[in-house]
Amino acid sequence: MWCVTLAPSIDPNITMRDLLVQFPGAQRALFRKYHIGGCSSCGFGQDETLAGVCARNENLNVDEVVEHIITSHEADVAMQIEPLELSDRIVRGEKVYLLDVRTREEWEAVKLPGSHLFTQELMQEILASESKTDLLVIYDHQGARSMDAAAYFQGHGFENVKSLKGGIDAWSAEVDPKLPRYHLEQP
Repeated sequence: MWCVTLAPSIDPNITMRDLLVQFPGAQRALFRKYHIGGCSSCGFGQDETLAGVCARNENLNVDEVVEHIITSHEADVAMQIEPLELSDRIVRGEKVYLLDVRTREEWEAVKLPGSHLFTQELMQEILASESKTDLLVIYDHQGARSMDAAAYFQGHGFENVKSLKGGIDAWSAEVDPKLPRYHLEQP
């Protein structure tokens, strides 16, 4: 029996809200290449369609934009590490540098053993002196902000940087249920 895996596709009439649900890194991808969605002057409405956003941004080629979003999504997926895989690597004694990009309050309340709280000073130290080939795993609460940080370090030559998929919340659910879970209040 043959199994055919279809490449993901995006309907140009999808709303930006639905696009960001299906492709969480789409806003980062749009900003990186087209300077769309990163600030109020280049932002978009959640109910706008992708085709509409492309039309009002110098009439960008929708097919090219779709291809960029899909390629970026595939790169995002490759940059993530599953909680169980990370746990296995730690148990095997692999050298892993854990970097927590949550707030100090979150880190003090619950953290992964051996993790380091991200600060500007620590970032400079990591860039200057940490191995660019050892595994660097960045995590946050649910895995969104850590992708930005992982992309930043990857852009600075780190060859083995990963974002913990689902963040510390997924770690608590899948690896260590004794680690307290929490919910953040939305402003």
